[in-house]
Amino acid sequence: MTPTSSGPRSAAPQWQGTTPAAKAGSARKEAGTVSASGASTSAPAAPDVIVVDGLSKRFVIRKDNSLKERVVTLGRAGRQHKDDFWALRDVTLSIAAGNTIGLLGPNGSGKSTLLKTIGGIIQPTTGTVHKRGRLAALLELGAGFHPDLTGRENVYLNASILGFSQRETTRNFDSIVDFAGIGEFIDTQVKFYSSGMYVRLAFAVAIHMDPDILLVDEVLAVGDELFQKKCLDKIRSFQTEGRTIVLVTHSTGQVADLCNRAVVLNHGSLVFDGAPLEAIDHLRDALSANAAEGKRPEAASPTAVDSVVIGSRSQPIQRIAAGDDLTVCVTVSHPGSLEGWRVDLRVDAPNGQRAVATNTDLLETSLPAGPGLELPLTFTLPRARLGAGQYVISADLVDDNGVRAATRTAENNLHVTGDLRVRGLVDVPDVTVRLA
Repeated sequence: MTPTSSGPRSAAPQWQGTTPAAKAGSARKEAGTVSASGASTSAPAAPDVIVVDGLSKRFVIRKDNSLKERVVTLGRAGRQHKDDFWALRDVTLSIAAGNTIGLLGPNGSGKSTLLKTIGGIIQPTTGTVHKRGRLAALLELGAGFHPDLTGRENVYLNASILGFSQRETTRNFDSIVDFAGIGEFIDTQVKFYSSGMYVRLAFAVAIHMDPDILLVDEVLAVGDELFQKKCLDKIRSFQTEGRTIVLVTHSTGQVADLCNRAVVLNHGSLVFDGAPLEAIDHLRDALSANAAEGKRPEAASPTAVDSVVIGSRSQPIQRIAAGDDLTVCVTVSHPGSLEGWRVDLRVDAPNGQRAVATNTDLLETSLPAGPGLELPLTFTLPRARLGAGQYVISADLVDDNGVRAATRTAENNLHVTGDLRVRGLVDVPDVTVRLA
């Protein structure tokens, strides 16, 4: 999109889509805050560079199978051949300059739609988006690239779309190619590029356009580990320079590490806006709720994991502190002999990352050989030093050929409380640092 300012970063860029209310809100922030005693504070608050107000986006899903059907069903009859899908519903938020915001949510929650609306790629059905400053967006694989043009030609094409002159692009060209790491293929048509090469070149162009606002979708997951590290290092350098970054990702670790604020969307609505660690908890609640909605009643089977209970069978729990004993009671049933079979226990983060795994074989416990058994087991993890957060606990019944015969997940997630100064799947007590 066309930048609103190409001058030095110290000059405040003009609002795009400005309304008097947006101007007034920004002016109040730039003027600073007032303390309870009425005196102005010395450091003014950062102005808002993105303001989203009552944003909704509707897509029309057609049910016509052909052009003939479309013509026949024009008018009132056509209403029966289409459905409205609301990707976003009444989303309101503002983002101040210099912040790094993570957009989280289950698949289909509206994250990418919101990012594209902020970037001006799609227009809202209702509501407004105001932004100011030069904006660069990396929204999807190959966006802004023509497959029949070479990498060199696409650098100039993509840069011109972002509002840069040929002279500016030429000045940055060598740095762009060096960052992307595809120097020997720069004169090859991009339709022959791998997905990783696409992403590397697109990201290199976007970050060299000197943006005030950088929008990044999940495309960084396509790159290899070395390139992802290079991208994250560049994002951190942008943060130190006071640029604004809006990041869509499914990686809760990236959000906790990079962002100072996170927004959670679910079914198109904003359900949380605040601190990243709290946002991650809300995301896990949303994932669990959505999974519960999608569950179908399971057909009765003689081979089953009948129950997975956190705590004792008579007194289930949902919460422990890091370092407490964790007890999980599992009941399995099978009409034949369980000789040679095993029971697996898994403790996972909601994104699937494994925290703890064990089974009866590793614990040197053999299942009995008697027929028609309903077998209760109790797993105890003493002093379980799980990191603060929510976990999904599951059990599998695995036959003597290593094939999973049945599985079940505990009805409720386990919530672990701990030292929020230590992040990750492992809680390390009494962490200190000293200057030496």
